[in-house]
Amino acid sequence: MDETDADRVALRFVNEINRHDVEALLALTSPDHVFVDARGHEVRGRDRLREAWTARFARCPDYRVVIEHHLHLGAVVGLFGTATGSDAEPGGDPAARRWKSPAAWRAVVRDGRIERWQVYGDEATMRRALTEAVARPPV
Repeated sequence: MDETDADRVALRFVNEINRHDVEALLALTSPDHVFVDARGHEVRGRDRLREAWTARFARCPDYRVVIEHHLHLGAVVGLFGTATGSDAEPGGDPAARRWKSPAAWRAVVRDGRIERWQVYGDEATMRRALTEAVARPPV
């Protein structure tokens, strides 16, 4: 499969997510960017987007997206894989709250920037993993 510019931009966005580089993420977004989480909540505007990504990386210091497959149809790129990380409650041990969940992402790319980034994830799997991790006795 040939990669398009849209593919390259979407994969670069994933790379910046994995680097936890909020400013690089913002540089890859359009001025009217919309982020939609797995529950359908939307974040609009650079300031709110900066807050959202900063909070995500603080709460999940090892958050990582692993893309196994991607495809495109014009400006729309579908990415499929897993999201992994640990929930770092203040003063807690992130390793004790590790999770991994299948996920998909939809990127709409216009003029070399991400106009819309939408997450399709199994929130129930992540919450279940966190609950089980908290319930496990310490080793």
